[in-house]
Amino acid sequence: MWKPGYGKGGDLEAGEASVPLYPMMLESPDLRWAFIRKVYSILSIQLLLTAVVSAVVVSVHPISHFFVSSGLGLAVYIVIVFLTFILILPLHRYSQRHPVNLFLLAIFTVAISIAVGLTCAFTKGRVILEAAILTFVVVVSLTLYTFWAARRGQDFSFLGPFLFGALLVLIVFGFIQIFFPLGKISTMIYGAVAAILFCGYIIYDTDNLIKRHTYDEYILASVALYLDVVNLFLYLLTIFRAADS
Repeated sequence: MWKPGYGKGGDLEAGEASVPLYPMMLESPDLRWAFIRKVYSILSIQLLLTAVVSAVVVSVHPISHFFVSSGLGLAVYIVIVFLTFILILPLHRYSQRHPVNLFLLAIFTVAISIAVGLTCAFTKGRVILEAAILTFVVVVSLTLYTFWAARRGQDFSFLGPFLFGALLVLIVFGFIQIFFPLGKISTMIYGAVAAILFCGYIIYDTDNLIKRHTYDEYILASVALYLDVVNLFLYLLTIFRAADS
């Protein structure tokens, strides 16, 4: 049985202590690390699937033109967007029921991937590359920082209410700008604020992954981080696209 304490590693069966992920950790670090690896494996598959689907949408021009040149395409796009919101409920309800959870996760990921692909289809390749590189650097840096901070006893659970409130403001403001479009500078500022918001969510959700998610919540944890990464990429894309116009 694992006992809290610092060591250089450990064998769970032999009862040796592993290095805790954060002070006062009461569970086995080996089990928590296994959970973290599982979540990041699922997240990697989601991001890979998003990259593949988006590349198909961008490279096969009839697909993108179908969505923008016909009323049927627009209707299908709206259905896809609403599908991503609707699927959140069954994903949460059946998150611990295998294999239904994986099936719902696959549909959810593909739906978002199509939306991402359509956004990229009408964006310069250089702009997409810049946004993708910056997203990768930011996500890796913030993830490493959160693990480092957790090891030193810092806790980011207090960010939850502030991030949620800021997200509500962001969503409402996004609907408002549909009727009152922003100018170039305002769009860049809006994108920058949104990108900072999802940087905060990456830290918050990674902290939850380390400390608070149970071992059965791997689907919920991967969905949270996936949405953080995708939204960060899309808002960075908004900034670069506005700057490039």
